[in-house]
Amino acid sequence: MASRRLLNRLFYFTVEDEGILAEAFPRFEPEVFCIAYKVVGADDVFVTTAETREAMDRHDVPYNLLADEEAGRIALLHNTLSKEELSEYDEALRALTLAHRAIGAACVGVNGDAEVGPLVAADPERFTYFTAPAGHTFLWRLFADRKDAVAFARKRGDKKAVEWAEALPLASARELKSFH
Repeated sequence: MASRRLLNRLFYFTVEDEGILAEAFPRFEPEVFCIAYKVVGADDVFVTTAETREAMDRHDVPYNLLADEEAGRIALLHNTLSKEELSEYDEALRALTLAHRAIGAACVGVNGDAEVGPLVAADPERFTYFTAPAGHTFLWRLFADRKDAVAFARKRGDKKAVEWAEALPLASARELKSFH
């Protein structure tokens, strides 16, 4: 039961020298997908998945755990292609979303799609990307609050996205745990 609980968490941590991560991650087991994202606006705070944290523990990587967040509180909305290519990377996508201090992310397309360019150009700070092993780079719209997600989904005229946005587990990023 404790292991299952751990697997549903994302972790905020610091390291004395972030070069430690670059040295340690390549030494981890090849079947482990290790990822750590620097929290936007923080000098030395990272977010990682339970899988990465467990690998760091197995390999005695020194870090300071600051807080943890329930992964299910961070919502993802895939499109058909992202679901096909990224479904096994949802925890990494949630960590990326959390590193932006967002409560949800919706895949809006693939880098290079004509309809995606103007969205990103209009407000680049609200977007991030994730490259799939298959080679597509997916663009994700980040949401710091439910109202923004609902407005964005309604503007796009996507009923499924509106339902997703209205059901976001958190109302705003202010409900995320603090890592200070």
